[in-house]
Amino acid sequence: MSDDDVDVRLRDVVEADLEFFLAYEHDPEAVRRSRFTPRPREEFLRHWRTKVLGDDTVLVQTVTVDEDVAGSIVAWWDGDRRFLGYWLGRPYWGRGIGGRALALFLEREQNRPLHADPVGDNTGSVRLLEKHGFRRTGTVRHGDDEHVMLVLA
Repeated sequence: MSDDDVDVRLRDVVEADLEFFLAYEHDPEAVRRSRFTPRPREEFLRHWRTKVLGDDTVLVQTVTVDEDVAGSIVAWWDGDRRFLGYWLGRPYWGRGIGGRALALFLEREQNRPLHADPVGDNTGSVRLLEKHGFRRTGTVRHGDDEHVMLVLA
């Protein structure tokens, strides 16, 4: 089966998805690429249950591939700016799944402008966002890392 034949979908997050999200966040290569420090299990679950699932202004969806949990896509408010973020498990990288999931999510998330700020040397993530119409507007620092600021108008 080619990757064009896989069934990429979005659905609401269920409690069981959080264990997959936690494992994906702790993947060493994902940590290296994102420069995101993985949270301990209880802190991770508390964050997801209160700040993500517990906030009705957040739009979050589970990405599935042939009904398996592949990751998540989320949009949230940071002050007066709406941000987008996503996280896919390593088995789903480089297969076009992120692009298909992002296209589906952008149909549901209608707020514009929509911002994203991946770490600058995560070229795959930057390219993915640019393919979907996000434009570079500059850079921003988070700790020691420079991130690319992108905006979808």
